[in-house]
Amino acid sequence: MKKDIHPKYYPEAEVTCDCGAKFTIGSTLPKIHTEICYQCNPLYTGEKKIVDTAGRVEKFNARIKKTKQLGQNRKKKKESKKATLSKSK
Repeated sequence: MKKDIHPKYYPEAEVTCDCGAKFTIGSTLPKIHTEICYQCNPLYTGEKKIVDTAGRVEKFNARIKKTKQLGQNRKKKKESKKATLSKSK
């Protein structure tokens, strides 16, 4: 077995959540920061709330808007190409 290839193990690693909860676990990192834990996760608490990490909803809406704009631009190009071809005949 090779020596010195495994990371250091911290049996008392401290986890801090955005909700303020703190607890310890075993990990290869000495301190861990998380956005959702078992005390604030909607699945465990029974509360209905939207957990939007890093603006995923906004990113999705922006992507849909961009796709629609690209589709409209393609239609315009197609129509102008048809008009150009019909004029040249």
